[in-house]
Amino acid sequence: MTNERALGDSGLTTPPLILGGNVFGWTADRETSFAILDAFVAGGGRMIDTADVYSAWVPGNQGGESETIIGEWLAARGRRDDVLVATKVGMDLGGTTGLAPGRIATAVEASLKRLQTDVIDLYFAHRDDTETPLEDTLEAFDRLVKAGKVRAIGASNYNAERLEQALEISTTNGLARYTVLQPLYNLVERDKFEGALQDLCLARNIGVVPYYALASGFLTGKYRSTADVAGKARGSVVEKYLNERGLRVLAALDEVAREAGAAPAQVALTWLAAQPAVTAPIASATSVAQVEDLLGAMRLELTLDQIARLDAAGKD
Repeated sequence: MTNERALGDSGLTTPPLILGGNVFGWTADRETSFAILDAFVAGGGRMIDTADVYSAWVPGNQGGESETIIGEWLAARGRRDDVLVATKVGMDLGGTTGLAPGRIATAVEASLKRLQTDVIDLYFAHRDDTETPLEDTLEAFDRLVKAGKVRAIGASNYNAERLEQALEISTTNGLARYTVLQPLYNLVERDKFEGALQDLCLARNIGVVPYYALASGFLTGKYRSTADVAGKARGSVVEKYLNERGLRVLAALDEVAREAGAAPAQVALTWLAAQPAVTAPIASATSVAQVEDLLGAMRLELTLDQIARLDAAGKD
């Protein structure tokens, strides 16, 4: 799993694991975040995913904390040419939301400043904005690409119908098009991507980089009962997986992990990276030890039988 993969038609390539920056400025402070980033790049990682809204939900934060930490790390380490940076616009930040052209134009400048860079490698629409015409949003992104401020654009949290409409508008009007999709997708949450959306990505060569690849930590195997989630930062999110299907997935992960001599998280990421249309999953870490665990997924190979067993366990 160490070979780099193309991110659809974006012109970008990445190893089969992307580091999620949602924890920076939240459950990982600046010093810890720097150590995580150092370990990730030293281990062969090359792409970091963040968003302007990370981590506005933390009391005392206002958003932009993750981008700021990443920008400071890039400047301190002189690593801008070594890594790809993806960020996003569109979520509620300081009372403004959506994908109107003015919002995009203002947000990109703020992100560039916080990231201490003159170009964003991959700029995502964080979620669909049905109140702004797709043409307006795509024209705004196209201006950024032509100005050299953004290399490629992607969509996050779009359904198949809206993504296809956006692709047709880009083709018809000669605009930059979404070349990467960031959907919710993992072994225990599959219905939002598998089916029409996955088929569209395969047909139109859209690179797929799923978020929540480890289901908020559930697929690491550390949450196996309600007692395990009590008092945890993501306890209320993880608790919904503690059902017959979720426990069946954990049992399959345990079995394959034993066979492969790997950790359950590595197995879950390898399964995801093997799915049709998926370029690389996104996973975050709150310690260097967790980074080392995640990086093992870039070297792990599973047999077709092991992938099939995991697949069957995760079916309804």
